Amino acid sequence: MKLLPAILLLYDSAPFPPKNVPEPKPLPQFEYCVSGKQRTADTTCVVDGDTVWLKGEKIRLRDFDTPETYTAFCKEDERQQRYEKALGRQAALELLYLLNYKRWTIEYFGMDRSGKRRLATIRIDGKDVGDMLIEKRLARRWPKGDEFWCDYPVPGRPPLPKFKPST
Repeated sequence: MKLLPAILLLYDSAPFPPKNVPEPKPLPQFEYCVSGKQRTADTTCVVDGDTVWLKGEKIRLRDFDTPETYTAFCKEDERQQRYEKALGRQAALELLYLLNYKRWTIEYFGMDRSGKRRLATIRIDGKDVGDMLIEKRLARRWPKGDEFWCDYPVPGRPPLPKFKPST
């Protein structure tokens, strides 16, 4: 007679779902900030790839920098300025997607040098969103990173990789 191994299933007597465990709080939904629109105590929007308004507070995400979306930093020529603004919009839209469709946490670090924006880091699955944008060539390390978007287009330099949104 051949014996088959027995499978023993143990069930915990704890109820499912567990009692007294709060549901995760819903995250605020961000929109794209509209230039010139009045900000209120409930404003939650993405200004650009490194600045957001969260419940009426302006927040500068630290340790990275993205191209400008409204006022171009690159002053070389009009093509570079258009490219910077377009890349800045892509960075803002990627951040908007990440904040609205991924679970994230925020850690605060005081105020920036101007005293007008609170410094913070937003993480998704423990990873800084700045690092995510840098990997996609939508941002640079700050303050030491190269503003690569001001170097485009340069004759003889290969074009920058095409942006692929997160899914």
